[in-house]
Amino acid sequence: MRNSYTEDPNLAILLKAYLEPGFFQWAEEELVEYGALCANEIDDRARHTDREGQPKLVKYDKMGNDISFVWQNEGYLKTVKQSYDRGIVGYVHKEIPALGHKGNYIYSFAQGYLLSQSEPGFYCPVTLTMATAYLIDHYADEKLKEKFLPHVLATGDVELYEGATFLTERQGGSDVGANETRAVKEGEHYRLTGEKYFASNAGACGVAMVLARIDDQKQGTKGLSLFLVPWKKDDGSNNNLSIRRLKDKLGVKAVPSAEVLLEGSKAYLVGDASKGFSYMAEALNLSRLCNAVASVGIMQRAYLEAKSYAYERNAFKQKIKDFPMIRESLVNMKVKHEVEMSALFSSIALYEKVASGESSEEEQALNRLLIALVKKETAEQAVHFSHEAIEMHGGNGYIEDFVTPRLLRDAQVLTVWEGTANILGLEVLRLIHKYEVHRLFFAKMKRELDDLPENLALEKAKVMKAIDSVQARINQICQMDQSMQTYHSKRMTKWLTDIFESTIALKDAAQYGERKQAIARIFIERTLQSDPYLLSELALKHYELIVEKAQVSSELQKN
Repeated sequence: MRNSYTEDPNLAILLKAYLEPGFFQWAEEELVEYGALCANEIDDRARHTDREGQPKLVKYDKMGNDISFVWQNEGYLKTVKQSYDRGIVGYVHKEIPALGHKGNYIYSFAQGYLLSQSEPGFYCPVTLTMATAYLIDHYADEKLKEKFLPHVLATGDVELYEGATFLTERQGGSDVGANETRAVKEGEHYRLTGEKYFASNAGACGVAMVLARIDDQKQGTKGLSLFLVPWKKDDGSNNNLSIRRLKDKLGVKAVPSAEVLLEGSKAYLVGDASKGFSYMAEALNLSRLCNAVASVGIMQRAYLEAKSYAYERNAFKQKIKDFPMIRESLVNMKVKHEVEMSALFSSIALYEKVASGESSEEEQALNRLLIALVKKETAEQAVHFSHEAIEMHGGNGYIEDFVTPRLLRDAQVLTVWEGTANILGLEVLRLIHKYEVHRLFFAKMKRELDDLPENLALEKAKVMKAIDSVQARINQICQMDQSMQTYHSKRMTKWLTDIFESTIALKDAAQYGERKQAIARIFIERTLQSDPYLLSELALKHYELIVEKAQVSSELQKN
């Protein structure tokens, strides 16, 4: 029987590095159980949901009343219960009974990584619920927390209220400042009127966090306030929320995404009325990390499918795994995935510190930068890995009997959700101008490179050279006019990502020995190679060590 946790010993290495020993021991037992669920039962349900069991809008009841109910199949609902009851959201904010203390994002994201290997459409509502929990926990008043937070954090103890974040409007899209949804005060609450054009988890959520404008005179994002909107009234009837239609999406069919009309919906102001967009931007950083977690989940599933097929398929009287070009593809996928995972978990650890309120202003700026880098890179790699898996399967990879077409369809949305590459490039440019974040970033990378052992001196020199070159280029770009700076923003983002991941690869190489050293050398050769026509056989040289002996990482858990 397959198990998404035990099939990836590298995950255990990362968890052991970031969790204290007692927490790691408990978490590993839980993740072995959940990994088996994800790879078998949940995976079967994911296929059914994608093909036959997609959400359906039940617009009216038998008396013709608009109920805007979203039907979801029983398997999907069982997956919801199994995942939330295990604390995928709740244990970030409340005590784990077996341990006597709260969990954290590291553990939650490990669960999300396993879940996303089966169906990132199952993980999207979890992401939205995590963002909702964050906003309520950090900014809602005590009365709202008391009424709603226990349900958003439910682990089987009370009724679950999944969350949602409704931002996008037809006229604005990524330009949230163009939003027109209005809020009118009525006693101790507000009434919201407007349209949200791309609202995921609509109809399935218990509460939604919604941006609306109290004062029409305050334009742009500064005029937006944050509201908590229950999907139902206290008596169980619809809270004046109407679903016009469900979106017919390319992938992630499991999650209902809709056009939602708020028609005098009862809402509660969350926090300072002048800081709604700022609050939602904080939640967006969390959602971007979730997006990256879903992306590396798809990368891992694509790699496993490619490897499994290569080891089973015969062509030209031999297993296709024995062809050098196939071996190179598998090595390159494994190398990139392990470095990507390590970079992501490093970013999660910094985010954990920022979310707890224990960070400096410099760390907050670096946090935003690293999240933008890993979100963009992992999403693009999820698409690339899905393509590679299809290529490995040949014609079979294009047939819906295999999981590979769904991987590609699902991966594509991850480049769009929570900010496209263009939006992320602009975010990096803003951080450079506001905080000189590139200088903070380069200083941090150099400090980490200073601690490397002598046997990695050649690779260190390549990264240091890249830092000097990129630093000079960014300084040059910053002297250009605004239009040209935006033109180069995605390019800068890629450069910074290459340096970040190369540094991470070398840190792992210094800590974990021969296998991670081989991974670092291959990664840096591919990423920072000055000669695009280099003839290299490094991947073939280390094939057995990296692909066939990946279980060596399990031995490191005993150290």
